[in-house]
Amino acid sequence: MEKPFIVSSPDVMGGTPVFAGTRVPVQTLLEYLEGDRSIKDFLEEFPTVTREQVVAFLEEAKELMIETVS
Repeated sequence: MEKPFIVSSPDVMGGTPVFAGTRVPVQTLLEYLEGDRSIKDFLEEFPTVTREQVVAFLEEAKELMIETVS
């Protein structure tokens, strides 16, 4: 079983989905991208999040969108 890259627990940020092992909400990444900032900017600002976590999240989001539209 793969280690989760996103977790949600009432004990961490009140259940807000965060990158595993951090207190960084996934929503923060989305806001960076919406604000025309790069993944590099995000990773520099939040060094506890790995590039692998970001890529895994984006890949999962892409697959879910493709499934939803198909």
